Amino acid sequence: MKKLVLAISTIGLLGLAANVQASGQATYQQACFACHGAGVAGAPKTGDKAAWKARIAQGNDTLYKHAIEGYKGDKGFMPAKGGRADLKDADVKAAVDYMVAESK
Repeated sequence: MKKLVLAISTIGLLGLAANVQASGQATYQQACFACHGAGVAGAPKTGDKAAWKARIAQGNDTLYKHAIEGYKGDKGFMPAKGGRADLKDADVKAAVDYMVAESK
């Protein structure tokens, strides 16, 4: 019985991790792709390892802050929450996680 509970718990955690990734991808598709898919306003294209390298090196907390609060840099700007004030911070973070994972 303990093995069954452990197996179910493990499957549940794996499902949760997959949902977070799926949620990040969904938010990316709905809110981020317009700029990060084409490199609009200096946005680093998702999957462009060279463009993301220095950004990723700053750490997730910095990336989250820039995505949530907005940021103006030498290469362009990031509007707060990509201009989608309706997004929850957790959704923005999940989208950032998705873009980082796709760009390493």
